[in-house]
Amino acid sequence: MFAIPVLLAACAEPKWASTKDVQAAMYRHPGPSTIALMTMIRTSTGTGGHSALLINGTQRVIFDPAGTWWHRNVPERNDVLYGIRPIMLDFYLDYHSRTTYHTVVQTVEVAPEVAQQAISVVEAYGAVPKMQCSLSVTRILAQLPGFESVGGYWHPHKTMADFAKLPGVTTYKVFDTDADDNHRLPGNQVAAAN
Repeated sequence: MFAIPVLLAACAEPKWASTKDVQAAMYRHPGPSTIALMTMIRTSTGTGGHSALLINGTQRVIFDPAGTWWHRNVPERNDVLYGIRPIMLDFYLDYHSRTTYHTVVQTVEVAPEVAQQAISVVEAYGAVPKMQCSLSVTRILAQLPGFESVGGYWHPHKTMADFAKLPGVTTYKVFDTDADDNHRLPGNQVAAAN
C-alpha cells in the first residue's frame, strides 16, 4: 500500500521542448567557457536546498535537476533550460533567492571542449527525480575532466564545499528580501520580459 506513493514520488517529470524552440532560444554568453555550480542555501541553517549547473559553452544553459522555475521564453528539455540570456539568469536567481534562501554561485573557467562535454552530458542525463538534484549534479561533474574531486553527495552544501576547493573558482552570493512565496514569480517575470 505504501509502495505506490513512494514509487510515484520517485518519478521524474520529463519535458521536451521542440527542436525549433530550442534552436530559436540558443544564446552564448560572451567571455570564456565556464561551469558554475549554483547552490540555494537555507539562510536559517546554512544547509543546501537545491543544486543546479550554469554552463557557458557553445550556448549557455542551466541544468536545473527537479527544478520548479520556468519561463515561456526558456524552452526546457527534461531539466535543461535553454536561452539563458542575462535577464533570464537574473530571473532564475531572483526566483531562488528570498528571505529564507540565498544563492551561492561558484564559477570555474574551463576549456571550450569541457563546457561542450558538460552540455552533452546534461542533455543526455534525463529528467531527475525530486530530491536528487545534488546527486545528479555530482554524477555529471564526475564525468568531466578537472571535476573528479567533487564527491557524490545527496546534500547540496557538501557539493558546494567540494566545488569551492577547485583551482580558480570564483564565488558570489545573491541575497534578496522577497517573501518566501515565489510560486507566482515566474508569471510576473514573463510580464517583465515583454
